[in-house]
Amino acid sequence: MTAWFEQHAPHVFAALGGPGNSTTISEAETRMGLELPWEMRQWLLANDIDADRQPDVRSCLVALRCQGVIPSGGLLLGLTDIERVYLHKTAMEEMEPSEDPEHPSWRREWVPISAERDGLYGKFLNTRTGSVGSWTEGSSPSEGQYTSLFAFFHDVADQLEGVSPGKAGETAWRRRPGRTPKDEATRLWARANGYLINDHGRIPGPIREAYEASL
Repeated sequence: MTAWFEQHAPHVFAALGGPGNSTTISEAETRMGLELPWEMRQWLLANDIDADRQPDVRSCLVALRCQGVIPSGGLLLGLTDIERVYLHKTAMEEMEPSEDPEHPSWRREWVPISAERDGLYGKFLNTRTGSVGSWTEGSSPSEGQYTSLFAFFHDVADQLEGVSPGKAGETAWRRRPGRTPKDEATRLWARANGYLINDHGRIPGPIREAYEASL
């Protein structure tokens, strides 16, 4: 997905930001009272959308965001907006609990990954199961739309590359000979840790070894 933006929409690629900060992520986890899954942490370490920006006091709930990433709609959230939307949705559920406790409007283990500016619509990552679901105003949230954050981003990549609906979900590595899920995870880890890899070239052995040692 990031490779597509780097080639076709460099302004969006630039808006994804550079490497994030593990301390900042840990502090946000403490404030939200949860632990982010490994692949979400890796994404935030690789892409600091907020880039040291602070929300304006007059800004809407989704204040910083990255536009133009998700073709199906919604704004991709950086760490600041993730925390803002999470705390807002959690507080709303606590102030006005759902009538059916089995189907609340928000659960503490859900972390938003994209949303509209007002936070009424969006997608979330379930930190317990790793799956991705969505919420909309006036309807019960829907869980399990994607098996993982990895699958969600690959679907975005499919849409960007114009994959037909009948092939939705076909993974990017299958369209790129020699690519595997482990390759994609290694590249994401390498970018988060300051290693430069040509997206269209092979991954150097020392980087593969460093990645495997980190697991």
